[in-house]
Amino acid sequence: MAKYCTGASFWAAKTFTLDCALPEERRRQLAMCGVDKINQLDLNPRLFRAQRRDARFINTGLNVSLNGAVASDTLESGQVISGVGGQYNFVAMAHQLQTGRSVLMIRSHRRGASGPESNIVPHYGACTIPRHLRDLIVTEYGVADLRGKSDREVAEALIAIADSRFQPELIRYAQQAGKLPADFVLPESQRSNTPQRIQTIIARAAEQGLCPPYPLGCDFSDVELRAAKRLLKVKNMSALQRCRTLLQSTPIDSASDELLELLALKQVSGLKQRLLRRLLLAVDD
Repeated sequence: MAKYCTGASFWAAKTFTLDCALPEERRRQLAMCGVDKINQLDLNPRLFRAQRRDARFINTGLNVSLNGAVASDTLESGQVISGVGGQYNFVAMAHQLQTGRSVLMIRSHRRGASGPESNIVPHYGACTIPRHLRDLIVTEYGVADLRGKSDREVAEALIAIADSRFQPELIRYAQQAGKLPADFVLPESQRSNTPQRIQTIIARAAEQGLCPPYPLGCDFSDVELRAAKRLLKVKNMSALQRCRTLLQSTPIDSASDELLELLALKQVSGLKQRLLRRLLLAVDD
């Protein structure tokens, strides 16, 4: 039976086929199909249901409300930042299949203009996946199984996988909305959802040779990876941190010279370029 794919999956399969020089019989197991066949059951419900036993449809979202609704393409202001694509179709299909599940991956928090902000929110003015299609929600702190649960159970499950900096606020809102009882207490085991704990776990695993940054490899050179890390560090610095970093000495070695050449910063003009160059030289990889 052919392995059907579409969109990004097709290009991944195509690249894999070319790079690995698959034999002809393996090549014939890959078939390019339209979204009307991949994203839904309509064309041949009986056949497609039989082909999609224990199907798992994995997508990403921007945030999830405490009632289980997910926003994936539009901000509360109405600004559209992405197309819905086939996400709604896959989520709906997961509910149509007797053994299907929808998995939506959402970062627990994001960097906002004034600091960290939770992506598990009390409510939101945009919706891609409505609450009646809620299923599995995944953050870096765990999995919330929402299918068939009451509003109270949904709120409890989502708060359990929220960043702990925002859990008290979410609990207060749920209590005021009548979704959680006034005497609700979050279990102790769910109160340590912090980035520091995740970093500690990853560092411990890295010491054992696990959790490499790119487990399946990547197309970037070592210099490009170093440049990306340094640029991200500079971006995430506060104004005070940047000022302190600019005061540090910035010796240029051969490795730094390669990085500056890649970013076209060996010869700089203007204050902005000079400051960026100094910052990039001062931060480590």
